[in-house]
Amino acid sequence: MGRLTDKQVTDKRLTGTQVTEGRGHLVGDRLRHADPTAVLRAARAAGRTTLTAPEGRLLAAAYGIPTPAEGLAESADEAVALADRIGGPVALKIVSPDIPHKTDAGGVRVGLSSDAEVRAAYTEVVRNAAAYAPEARVEGVQVQQMVPEGLEVLVGAVTDPAFGKVVAFGLGGVLVEVLKDVTFRLAPASVADAESMLDDIRAADVLRGVRGGPAVDRAALADLIVRVSRLAADFPEIAEVDLNPVFAAPDGVLAADVRIVLGEVPPPRRRRYTREEILASMERLMRPRSVVVIGASNEPGKIGHAVLRNLLDGGFDGEVHPVNPKGGGILGRTAYRSVADVPDGADVAVFAIPAPLVPEALEEVGRKGIPNAVLIPSGFAETGEHALQERLVAIAGKYGTRLLGPNIYGYYSPWQRLCATFCTPYDVTGPVALTSQSGGIGMAVLGFARATRTGVSAIVGLGNKADVNEDDLLTYFGADPRTRSIAMHLEDLKDGRAFVEAARETVREKPVVVLKAGRTGAGAKAAGSHTGALAGDDAVYDAVLRQAGVIRAPGLREMLEYARALPVLPTPKGENVVIITGAGGSGVLLSDAAVDHGLRLMTVPEDLDAAFRRFIPPFGAAGNPVDITGGEPPATYEATIRLGMADPRVHALVLGYWHTLATPPMVFAELTARVVAGFRAAGIEKPVVASLAGDTEVEEAGAYLFERGVAAYPYTTELPVAVLGAKYRWARAAGLLPGGGAR
Repeated sequence: MGRLTDKQVTDKRLTGTQVTEGRGHLVGDRLRHADPTAVLRAARAAGRTTLTAPEGRLLAAAYGIPTPAEGLAESADEAVALADRIGGPVALKIVSPDIPHKTDAGGVRVGLSSDAEVRAAYTEVVRNAAAYAPEARVEGVQVQQMVPEGLEVLVGAVTDPAFGKVVAFGLGGVLVEVLKDVTFRLAPASVADAESMLDDIRAADVLRGVRGGPAVDRAALADLIVRVSRLAADFPEIAEVDLNPVFAAPDGVLAADVRIVLGEVPPPRRRRYTREEILASMERLMRPRSVVVIGASNEPGKIGHAVLRNLLDGGFDGEVHPVNPKGGGILGRTAYRSVADVPDGADVAVFAIPAPLVPEALEEVGRKGIPNAVLIPSGFAETGEHALQERLVAIAGKYGTRLLGPNIYGYYSPWQRLCATFCTPYDVTGPVALTSQSGGIGMAVLGFARATRTGVSAIVGLGNKADVNEDDLLTYFGADPRTRSIAMHLEDLKDGRAFVEAARETVREKPVVVLKAGRTGAGAKAAGSHTGALAGDDAVYDAVLRQAGVIRAPGLREMLEYARALPVLPTPKGENVVIITGAGGSGVLLSDAAVDHGLRLMTVPEDLDAAFRRFIPPFGAAGNPVDITGGEPPATYEATIRLGMADPRVHALVLGYWHTLATPPMVFAELTARVVAGFRAAGIEKPVVASLAGDTEVEEAGAYLFERGVAAYPYTTELPVAVLGAKYRWARAAGLLPGGGAR
């Protein structure tokens, strides 16, 4: 029958699985062995994109998805007979491949107990359907067992452009489109994935039972999610599965309505490279021995001039070979008339020529055996020239050449003193790898790095991503010993599953921060079901990125700050966070931010509370936050910070500094840095962040602290806590804290 392996799924309370095979008949559990492929083939042959309700239940039965007992009636007499056999109350629903939303057509009647009610309802729904859609094909009326009371939830699946099949779960019934409280996971989902979905919605407490209400059968609900995910994943032609409502009760679950929408079989994914192939090509891209510049020029203002000058002026110690049809000399280097004339052994060819000339030059690069082509020119898919871009991919594939771009600003590899770009150079080496899909964002990245003196291991433009993708770079940066954190701006993912696989591997060792553009309704689309309508691009991205353990930044500034701060902060060893502040107002804002970012404010034990009180004035406040008040001298700051660092029950500190003459900014910065450094030297490492409120002197103090391992920010209470929250999210995803680990 289908491709589900029942041994892999626990059979849970599959009550009410009777469905129809023919008119007026109830058929039992043997339909679990119906062939879903035959059902789908028949629907396709009839030119339909939506399965009828009975067909949907055939597939549900084949996958052990519990549905109410039901039958198909073609007359009022058959409806009455079926209702008697099922036992009331029952519901009647019109069955038509041309009426996808039965309620809108007046084609649903519920709570029918007597023969008279069933007979009248049959006539009514048929009449309403004819009035609603006179040309609609009506196959009959579904007579269905009324489901017992329970919480209405939605379980479904949808085909996402980036990630393929994803399974959805959330509140159902009329609430689904109002509250949109839905979460997603990649399909097929594991039991652990499904269980995590139950805790992921905002209304998770409702499932556990609130105000005396019973809890739902979580095991049965998780099992249903797994089954639906496998049904969708097993059949590429299924575009959407929508079970809404599903009634979740303390003793099981029942899908009252099954809707399945068919679509085109997705095209094959792009070619996948092995980890070894990716590392080999990326190593030669990021650490080349020889670079060719195609379109090199002596004329200032041209891209070919800027790229060549950056390579030469940046101090790259490998070979640089200009290529220009005119030959001669360019910037003191011999210019070759064609790539064929360049000495063997080049690792990278940088293209700085108009788009129409790129294919011929790429052929030369391929024949020369150069493994990487960096395509700066625009004028490809981003301008509608898809065929031209596809031609490049075909040429590169023929020769095994990897393509970076097109439509990019180039890339920087500072540890190699390599600046292969027409933009301003940058040479501050460090542990942060930065990528961007947009050239404008790339320049913002560069400006931020320069302003903050952020040391980078790479800055890479991705542009149209004709070939090299974020997953290639994640694989490389994950293995690169000089990279300790990775930040990526992206507008889309060409192969979301490859990205998730690479991210999961990388997150185990180092954090990955993503700024995903398009958080608003731009990703919404018309869909054939509730699940499809809810699966806007951002909702799926948000859930799947969290599933992969990726830290999603809300904005560009946050992405960059997370990237530079995460390598600075030690990994916390527990969840207890303590706030020490010189201003009560800052303490309140810092506490709010801690809650917003998923941090747990420690309930300070009595002995530690008493120890803090010894150092603060009577009008201060212990507890958490610890308010030492603004007029205290440096000794009070130092003593309380030492207490927080020394107590093993405290796992992270948030400091709120208030600029006063009693403790000037640099005095605070120097004493804090000294205390933290002393504990780290003694083997006691905890993440410490600071919010600095005051005059402009706090800017210098913040920079001083950051350079010494304390993530400090002037004029904000939100940012230092957000950075600490990001560190905690990564530690949990990497499995470094109890209960952590990405799913």
